[in-house]
Amino acid sequence: MTKSKFFQAALLAIVLLLAGSGAMAQAKFSGYGIIMGPRGEDAERYSNAGLGFGGRVVVPFPAVHKLLAISVGLEVVNLLNKNTTFQDRLTGLRVQQQTDQTYNRLLFGAEIGPHGKGFFRPFAGVHMAVVYYEIRTDVVVPDDYEREKEIRQNLRRKGHFVFGSDLTLGLDLNFWNKWYLEGGVRYLKSFSVPQQLGEDAVKVHPEYVQVFLGVGFPLKNQTKANR
Repeated sequence: MTKSKFFQAALLAIVLLLAGSGAMAQAKFSGYGIIMGPRGEDAERYSNAGLGFGGRVVVPFPAVHKLLAISVGLEVVNLLNKNTTFQDRLTGLRVQQQTDQTYNRLLFGAEIGPHGKGFFRPFAGVHMAVVYYEIRTDVVVPDDYEREKEIRQNLRRKGHFVFGSDLTLGLDLNFWNKWYLEGGVRYLKSFSVPQQLGEDAVKVHPEYVQVFLGVGFPLKNQTKANR
């Protein structure tokens, strides 16, 4: 099973489980952009600050006055993008070595905060996650006139699944119970990541700080659901 199929199947299974519980009548979805930077020596040595995107579903429980919710999401962040150019002195031919490291995270956890009709809705959350690190290196002979005609060859591609966790603090601003703005910060940690994803490498435990901002909306009309 490829990494994309794994994440899609796992996310679908969780959503179906929540749907079967009947709690989805109160659910909301948000999509957001991410700025993420390494924190500490383990992360700073092998990754840079990066940009990404994510989406999550939040399902509050009416039985506890919507103060407790389940949060499920998926995030993708590029933590390393490096191009190195080599040029032949005789022919002038340029060859580029392009390296990308992506951080893919399937998260599942709990969130505390108001999820009713109020305008200011602060929240705090704790998530466990399955994280997939992938590093890909391509060798490229670029075409300066037509980019589509460049010659690209994959030199190496490695990936590794690990577990992770996060602590989240955020706020959403609810507009007429139809849509909302959401933002916040997260502290993330991964466990037992191989250095450079190499064979028999020493394991590190990188930490990251993430800032996210996005837009969300109820999956169903909450006004009708509350009647």
